[in-house]
Amino acid sequence: MTVTTNPMDKTVPGSFNSRTLIPNLMIVISGLVGMTGNAIVFWLLGFRLRRNAFSVYILNLAVADFLFLLCHIIDSMLLLLKFSYPDIIFLPCFNTVMMVPYIAGLSMLSAISIERCLSVLCPIWYRCRRPKHTSSVMCTAIWVLSILISILNRYFCGFLDTKYENDNRCLASNFFTAACLIFLFVVLCLSSLALLARLFCGAGRIKLTRLYATIMLTVLVFLLCGLPFGIHWFLLIWIKIDYGVVAYGLYLASLVLTAVNSCANPIIYFFVGSFRHQLKHQTLKMVLQRALQDAPETGDNGSSVPQDTAEMSSSRVEQ
Repeated sequence: MTVTTNPMDKTVPGSFNSRTLIPNLMIVISGLVGMTGNAIVFWLLGFRLRRNAFSVYILNLAVADFLFLLCHIIDSMLLLLKFSYPDIIFLPCFNTVMMVPYIAGLSMLSAISIERCLSVLCPIWYRCRRPKHTSSVMCTAIWVLSILISILNRYFCGFLDTKYENDNRCLASNFFTAACLIFLFVVLCLSSLALLARLFCGAGRIKLTRLYATIMLTVLVFLLCGLPFGIHWFLLIWIKIDYGVVAYGLYLASLVLTAVNSCANPIIYFFVGSFRHQLKHQTLKMVLQRALQDAPETGDNGSSVPQDTAEMSSSRVEQ
């Protein structure tokens, strides 16, 4: 099989019409909304709230979503400009940069699910033996590996949309990147299923908390909205797609869905945090704090235990 183009750089030449204008405008609008929401989450978790093991992952996930949406907006603007100015060379570079937060976001979700499974399946070990700075170390490793994978993929597959000098190396690089994404997806699914089993099945099932709801909804939205983009990218590696109306429509739909996925996470946090609570006299800090609460609520009015107790019940504080 001969590789001649990077699957992340595939664009379809054509005229400037509503078929390309409307999806890209949707990406820009949802991207601006999502960037605002993720910036608020980053500010609250980074500077206003005491961090624990899971809030560190949520903070880094917000950074990944923010960067992905930023690249998405720039990518859409350059794509629109490319119809009038076909010599623009920045689009392939942004497609490469876009890989970093996408891989990092999927890795963060997988790490969150694994951590949550360990805290449920091995609670004694998790509370007593888990290294204190595991979340920070894991997030740093995830960012470094995501950057390395993206850079190596671009290195072996050419810069600025040039012809590849070694097709076999590019194919191997694409295979490795796809294998990493598949591995992360499998880990995410298995850990999420194990968590659901402990929540709803068996005699030793655990009580549903807002943190569980936040994690499950975030994973569900990713599977519905974020995964199609990864599937499309994977298929482009092995299948030569002739972009017709249907194929190109699916491609645009996957791009819009990825923007919706990164935009939806802050909405999920604030929805879960405000559920069964009146928004009157509730600050964004209180709502986000409640969304990450890991203690079952008591009482008929949805009252809950203090947050300090909730944090200690889930994990030790990350300094």
